[in-house]
Amino acid sequence: MDKLVIIPTYNEKENIEAIITAVMNLPLEFHVLVIDDGSPDGTADIVKNLMATTFQGKLHIVERSGKLGLGTAYITGFKWAIEHKYDYIFEMDADFSHNPNDLLKLYDACATQGADVAIGSRYISGVNVVNWPMGRVLMSYFASKYVRFVLGMNVHDTTAGFKCYRRQVLETIELDKIHFKGYAFQIEMKFTAYKCGFVIKEVPIIFINRVLGTSKMSGGIFSEALLGVIRLKLNSLFRKYPQKQ
Repeated sequence: MDKLVIIPTYNEKENIEAIITAVMNLPLEFHVLVIDDGSPDGTADIVKNLMATTFQGKLHIVERSGKLGLGTAYITGFKWAIEHKYDYIFEMDADFSHNPNDLLKLYDACATQGADVAIGSRYISGVNVVNWPMGRVLMSYFASKYVRFVLGMNVHDTTAGFKCYRRQVLETIELDKIHFKGYAFQIEMKFTAYKCGFVIKEVPIIFINRVLGTSKMSGGIFSEALLGVIRLKLNSLFRKYPQKQ
């Protein structure tokens, strides 16, 4: 088994069937794992129906009771992917803010261009964000600049949530030591991979704000990221990171 796309969901009934279908219709075969946090809108039921009918053997779900955070959803998915021996593991949103076609570019960066982690980057070639208010664009852009400065990591889009990992990365970086649950989780994963000596490559994408459903973004998410970065830097001074073999 080669490629697994992990999609965390909470109330995504408007998007989930369409996003799964788009991934499954790509010219390369991808499997999909949905991590659903007890969506009261029936998201999980839609997924289970597709599992039983259209996408048998290629679509999977882990149901959790209640909203436990983006970071823990991905950690759950990563452990599942390692257990099931997938070689390339992807993070992707359910709401089409990430174009499923760009999965092919991320895969190529890892499979043929030597990257261990490929990031779908909004900021590697200017600012490629559509339908966001200017305030949010600026906050996200300068937050990435700030993170890059504090952590000394040569990544332009440090908060990006559209990524591909080679399995070795997830097996190496001690997932149980990843502590952040919100968007700071994305920073912590990149920084840990960087400290472990893995090759990180940014692939330019265009990020399009969701059309259907409601955003899970909040001010608290950003403050966690800004303060968390300082904690991350301080902790890194005293931590020995396992190294890429």
